[in-house]
Amino acid sequence: MLASPTMEKLRELRLLGMAKAWEEQLSSSQYAKLSFEERLGHLVEREHTERENRRLSSRLHKAKLRHHACLEDINFSHTRGLDRTLVLTLAKCRWVKDHRNLLITGPTGVGKSFIACALAHKACLEGYTALYIRSPRLLADLAVARGDGRYPKVMQGLAKIDVLVIDDWGLSKLGDQDKRELLEIMEDRHGLRSTVITSQIPVKKWHELIGDSTIADAFLDRLVHNAYRMDLDGDSLRKKENTLGEGEKDYNKGNKK
Repeated sequence: MLASPTMEKLRELRLLGMAKAWEEQLSSSQYAKLSFEERLGHLVEREHTERENRRLSSRLHKAKLRHHACLEDINFSHTRGLDRTLVLTLAKCRWVKDHRNLLITGPTGVGKSFIACALAHKACLEGYTALYIRSPRLLADLAVARGDGRYPKVMQGLAKIDVLVIDDWGLSKLGDQDKRELLEIMEDRHGLRSTVITSQIPVKKWHELIGDSTIADAFLDRLVHNAYRMDLDGDSLRKKENTLGEGEKDYNKGNKK
């Protein structure tokens, strides 16, 4: 079979990695020294790599992370109570496999969102799905979904995400409908998926924040008891950009208010 028809058929079959590798083999004499099995192995390996890269790109796109963050860019030199050992433990993503949660609290500017997104990014690298969303936006989207009939579909989608990052939890007062919906989200995910929540409000005040004791008990029972905790403190990193790693420095420049 001629090279050109072979190339066309590879592309028709969406074997784009193989097509690229086949083109390289045709244009380089070094491959002529390889056996059939070695050349075939090269084609298959390229196709596998291309597909994995596309899947990763898709996961990161769907995750909608607030900013580009990776674990290597987390700054441990700034005094904010960040436990390096805990971060390195979470970096292995066993907590995602075990469907455990993560609660990150602390004052504004200490890097809660950055750390959450860095861990979600790592989860994407390991093959898990993720989604970042601010708490006010989540509640607003659910309200819209109730009105246009998409509510069941939206809730099902949230239930299937491996790592759901809910940022800025507790900034606004929760309505009765909001409380029930948040409980349903936690119920759907409890023991099946991992949830990351960042908040300026200490966890010990979340029961009071929710207000309804019955819902608060049920919500916290599904969220807190199997969760890792990061209780950060200290001055805002935005005030100390000259001490930051590039990743968090870039994030803070883009989030000044």
